[in-house]
Amino acid sequence: MMLISTNLTNISFPLITLNSQKKTINLRSKYSTNQTTILPFFNQKMNQESLPPHVLIFPLPLQGPVNSTFKLAELLCFSGLDITFLLTENIHNRLISHTNISSRFERFPGFQIKTISDGLPQDHPRKGSKYMELFDSLKSKTKPLFKDMLTSGWLSSDGKRREVSCIIADGVLGFTCDVANEIGIPIFSIRTISPCCLWIFFCLPQLIESGEYPFKGDDLDEPIKSVPGAETFLRRRDLPDFCRTGDLTDSNVQLYKTEGQENSRAYGLILNTFEELDGHLLSQMRNVCPNIYSIGPLHAHLKNKLSEENNSLPPSSNSLFEEDKSCINWLNNQLPNSVIYVSFGSIATMTKEQLMEFWYGLVNSKQRFLWVIRLDSVAGDDWKNKIPVELAEGTKERGYIVGWAPQEEVLAHPSVGGFWTHCGWNSILESVYEGKPMICWPYFMDQQVNSRFVEAAWKLGLDMKDTCDREIVEKMVKDLMVVRKDEFLERANQMSKFAKECLKEGGSSYCNFERLVNDIKSLSDKVRHH
Repeated sequence: MMLISTNLTNISFPLITLNSQKKTINLRSKYSTNQTTILPFFNQKMNQESLPPHVLIFPLPLQGPVNSTFKLAELLCFSGLDITFLLTENIHNRLISHTNISSRFERFPGFQIKTISDGLPQDHPRKGSKYMELFDSLKSKTKPLFKDMLTSGWLSSDGKRREVSCIIADGVLGFTCDVANEIGIPIFSIRTISPCCLWIFFCLPQLIESGEYPFKGDDLDEPIKSVPGAETFLRRRDLPDFCRTGDLTDSNVQLYKTEGQENSRAYGLILNTFEELDGHLLSQMRNVCPNIYSIGPLHAHLKNKLSEENNSLPPSSNSLFEEDKSCINWLNNQLPNSVIYVSFGSIATMTKEQLMEFWYGLVNSKQRFLWVIRLDSVAGDDWKNKIPVELAEGTKERGYIVGWAPQEEVLAHPSVGGFWTHCGWNSILESVYEGKPMICWPYFMDQQVNSRFVEAAWKLGLDMKDTCDREIVEKMVKDLMVVRKDEFLERANQMSKFAKECLKEGGSSYCNFERLVNDIKSLSDKVRHH
């Protein structure tokens, strides 16, 4: 080994704040000296030629984006890349409470999880009306910590990996692109929302310029014509929920109308979809971001890779809630395609009145159901003690309720014949892959758009947005599970076949992922030589 000696008196090291508890690594005190010192720290740079690319991945700190990007991280580990997965402390603390994520990646010596503060108090809800405060804090408080982390050498100071040579960050975290471009590290954007919603974000400036937004009048069924590729079926009510405010100064409008500009700054845009589902929109999006990597469905992509590696471990659970797997035993005792699975995701909430309308609709439909009701999903606790007798009896006879379920496993179960969903993008892709038709009750953001595409563009289910009525619920459940069952299952099975074919060798997502890995390696080599 080559040893380098130098005097450190004139070398300045930054002080890195790692978390909100003010734990620090003071590189100044660790390395500063007035004596000539042998430096293993600098020897590492001399040996980095033999190390693989080192990719830092920074997801948006929400359940859906974290789920998707963990799967991407595992795929990249299988491709021989070193990965640093950067989580906010809040998300990290929830993950280690409910998942096996740390032990899951032990087989990859080049993988590490690091944490960074999101700048918010520990008791901040980070959802609902307070959700946008997270973005403000990330931009103002996390950005300088992020830059320090990348420029300090701390992420590679153990000598086991080279300095970060590439970044993959959520495209809505624009500050990551600012930092990457400033310090000369190539960056890819990843957006884990649906391409159909992202495309509407790209089109927001045109919607404003054309006068279609803000809305004139109260008719939410008025067609929208300024979104190429969706002119024949998109309505006002199908735009993201914040569009209904009609306020151009709304923080959501200000954030998302720059999506096209922000995402086009990166070397490429990674999307969790596949060409056979979203090709018509991806061709439009390439006018804004020419280099798109459609590599989904990510959850299934990872399962395929695990199968190729003859790995007996199931894909990791990245859930932020504890899963109740007793529901699988219940499903095992049901007939094929006889159960509708109901889950509104990790964020959506409902009133007691909405809960009762849904419940009566399910029970009155006479269909079997598995329903996820999170502990925090219904305002107040009094409903638990005031369940009408007919609902209790109907549920005992045909239903099963849990606080959280292993969703991928549930949707893959042959007893499940339909999915009543909030239309989060991960949920839709999981349902598409398993060939399960959907009823859509969107809660916010991309879900409003997704639900319309499920019904009108892909013909994979029914859109129930903007309504909460037991009779409508009963009718839609019957339509999905009985009246139009064969029609929906045929279409869902066809799309499921496409989803599985795209992941096979030579398939669209398989090839796009290979291209992504090769591009990361090529760009990392340029950083090394630079």
